[in-house]
Amino acid sequence: MRFLQWKIPAMSKPHTPLSEFIRDMPKAELHIHIEGSLEPELMFALAQRNQIQLPYADVASLRAAYQFHDLQSFLDIYYAGASVLRTEADFYDMTAAYLRKAASENVCRAELFFDPQTHTERGIDLSIVFAGMRRAIRDVGSETGISADLILCFLRHLSEADGFAVLEAALPYREHFIGVGLDSSEAGHPPEKFARLFQHCRSLGLRIVAHAGEEGPPEYIRQAIDILGVERIDHGVRILEDQALVDRVRQRGTALTVCPLSNIKLCVFPTLQQHNLKRLLQAGLRATINSDDPAYFGGYLLANFQQTFDALDLDVHDAYALAKNSLELSFAPAADIARWCKDLDLQYQNALSA
Repeated sequence: MRFLQWKIPAMSKPHTPLSEFIRDMPKAELHIHIEGSLEPELMFALAQRNQIQLPYADVASLRAAYQFHDLQSFLDIYYAGASVLRTEADFYDMTAAYLRKAASENVCRAELFFDPQTHTERGIDLSIVFAGMRRAIRDVGSETGISADLILCFLRHLSEADGFAVLEAALPYREHFIGVGLDSSEAGHPPEKFARLFQHCRSLGLRIVAHAGEEGPPEYIRQAIDILGVERIDHGVRILEDQALVDRVRQRGTALTVCPLSNIKLCVFPTLQQHNLKRLLQAGLRATINSDDPAYFGGYLLANFQQTFDALDLDVHDAYALAKNSLELSFAPAADIARWCKDLDLQYQNALSA
């Protein structure tokens, strides 16, 4: 098999003590859809390799189409882009490209969402999906030291029966994924729709997360906690509409995996200056920063940190809190978390004394 060594170009900008701390601090990414890291250049390269005709003339015209007015308008292009993923080499190249980019930004832990139904509906066997992604995780982990695992996500616009079917198909590869999540179109698809499926997943010892409170109301966050039994809420930015829920989530210490640039691109907030991340932190909620679908939303983890900090006037204490939350609330082994947190604490103390 021929694998592509794909490099994502880095953006340069002047460094300040805060930006250097953000860049250098160890951090985890807990909300990244691996199919959403497929850069247009790599998409076209895979399309050519697999002799697939994309509905765009070139990279520039594809990028020009990345003007979304809601989640569904993004998903339409997202699923079209995933059509180029056919072989083990394709899944390897996509995953390896993201992990190398993340490692270059001092991401020490990445928990990768993937959507098997996006691929099985096209006739792609799950053995191909797992083989490519797991080999990339192993190879890039050995190369860079980044720790990564997979979280299988169910598409909520499909039925619970479809979810059970894909879970059954994935169980022969149980050793290759650590948890399950719920993603795709939130509006009209409440978490309670998947109550039995997630109950079964919990019985299998899988870690549980779910998207809630991005387009959907705070009630979806409550359902994700009470019915699905989630350990983390993906997005969750609408939680501030319900003070009782804020108090409860703060007391539970549940992570919110917030994705600022995604929220702007999908019109959850009009501008980054109006994003509520700072208010989430002020409310004592354990927020984290993540990139969601970075190839489509204009930035990987470091860009999300830098642009959000510039827009909201956040400081080194906020950076430390966000990074600490991401590490402590990851599903990594406890010994790894302790080591990363020790490194983060040391860098934070050095930053304060500089």
